[in-house]
Amino acid sequence: MCGAEIQKVRDSFQRVDRQAHIAALIFYRRLFSLDPSLRRLFQHDIEAQADKLMAMLRQAIDLLDHPARLDPILRQLGHQHAGYGVEPTHYDLVGEALLGMLEDVLGDAFTPDVRTAWTHLYSVMANTMQRGAAK
Repeated sequence: MCGAEIQKVRDSFQRVDRQAHIAALIFYRRLFSLDPSLRRLFQHDIEAQADKLMAMLRQAIDLLDHPARLDPILRQLGHQHAGYGVEPTHYDLVGEALLGMLEDVLGDAFTPDVRTAWTHLYSVMANTMQRGAAK
């Protein structure tokens, strides 16, 4: 990702992070509405899972300037998710739910440039996680 995209992601995430728990619950509501069968993959409290999701996003965004440090974290996360039953097709649904949540939370601040930056970020994250899942 280029520096301008990283800054757009960071700036927009600051707004999302102010209401992180609500944003994460919006994400899961969207995800389960896209595919209700995915609910079975979440055996634990969805409230706790929401906190984990936001913590992971925070960590990834903090490490965007350090891809060599972020890559192994994402690969390990992908490997773990494969063990939970996450399939390659699920990544598209997660991306759709993520962008939808961002649009809901950011409103007019979710400009085309911000959408493009987040789309690029998610693509990098999903591809790296899928490489980790393939191990």
